[in-house]
Amino acid sequence: MKNKIDARRCLIACAAICCIGFGVAFNAMAQLGNDPVGIFYDGIRNALGLTRGQLGVASNLVNLVLAVILWFLGREYLNIGTLIYLIPYGTCVNIGSFFYTKIFVADALWCRILASVAGCLLLYLGVALYIAVNIGVDPMTGIALVIRDRLHWEFKKAKWLFDGIMMIAGFLLGGTLGVVTLLTVVSAGPVIQRITEWVKPFCQGRARVCVQEKTDFQN
Repeated sequence: MKNKIDARRCLIACAAICCIGFGVAFNAMAQLGNDPVGIFYDGIRNALGLTRGQLGVASNLVNLVLAVILWFLGREYLNIGTLIYLIPYGTCVNIGSFFYTKIFVADALWCRILASVAGCLLLYLGVALYIAVNIGVDPMTGIALVIRDRLHWEFKKAKWLFDGIMMIAGFLLGGTLGVVTLLTVVSAGPVIQRITEWVKPFCQGRARVCVQEKTDFQN
């Protein structure tokens, strides 16, 4: 059965991008550490001599390079959704940074913790929606899925390995490491897996939930 891509699923993918971009922005602005992907973006930004306001530029560059790698290692995960992700992602990060200053007006620790929790949840929801909608995943998630397929692991284990690599590489390049970084390394895989299971019927329609086994986390 062919995996039909329609306007509804593309809109869900766009909403997922907003969630991911806002999540990365909230974590960066809270300054309690970036998630492993965010710390890698931050490390690349630092290595290229870009300002913090240019984090979106660094993230777009990283995703473009990873998309090329994914073309050779796991092109079944590349689709219109990958292109949708690449184009507006950096802008979503910048918009998320703007909204952070309007929502979390206090600089108190409790406010920054609240922002980080919101950032992580938005990030997890966005990644889960992007996987569940099944029109092509973002490059970072695509690489994690390739690791899962090659090693025959559950997604959460592959995500732990990938996040660990991103965290170490990002830190060595000068990215900001903190409590949020360590928390997301432990929690991202299983939480994203569970959320994906919850939202898959909504994203694909109940008749399509089991169409493609390649994106089924229970393999």
